[in-house]
Amino acid sequence: MSQFLDYYQLLNVSQTATYDEIRQAYKKESLKTHPDRLVNGSATQKKRATEKFQAVADAYYVLSDQQRRKEYDTLYASKPYSNRTNEPNSSSNFFSQYSGMFGSAGQNEPTARDRPDAEGVFADVFEELLRPEVERHVPWWSYLGAICGGGVGFIVANVPGFMLGAYAGNRLGAVRDAKGKSVALVFSELGGSQKADILRALAMKVIGSAL
Repeated sequence: MSQFLDYYQLLNVSQTATYDEIRQAYKKESLKTHPDRLVNGSATQKKRATEKFQAVADAYYVLSDQQRRKEYDTLYASKPYSNRTNEPNSSSNFFSQYSGMFGSAGQNEPTARDRPDAEGVFADVFEELLRPEVERHVPWWSYLGAICGGGVGFIVANVPGFMLGAYAGNRLGAVRDAKGKSVALVFSELGGSQKADILRALAMKVIGSAL
């Protein structure tokens, strides 16, 4: 008999936890298990962390929604304590077994798209805190805008024109730097060490330690 993945154990919350408690628990557990924290980890460690990170996202996806949680609780109550586990790799097909209930009502065969995207869930929940972190990239367009604007301004009105043109070009470039990409996409495009730094900064904000 396959083991039943205990989402409450996975998030370290009680079965009576409120939505806010579940959201806060997700923040803590996702930061602990995010695979990009393991910059120098082995392939095995990263694989295990990825499995746990996905399972934590699954748990939040199910328990943060009133209807999905109700359906999960019905299953939860039917499973003996000895059959519950908080180890996602012990039941790799768990979510696919029950995704018809959790996200695809009326669909006979669950598909891979039913499972939440762990990185997307992470970015959505942390968007407010991630934004200033992920936007600390090199402002190429701001620099280029300032240079080009300053050159045009100098041609038109010498030094005063240079100053005005450089400022205007910088601001236009900043818009180009800051817009056009979601937080999730910007975060996904960062290098491993940059992601690790951001995750440590988030950990400091959320749970007060670098972990």
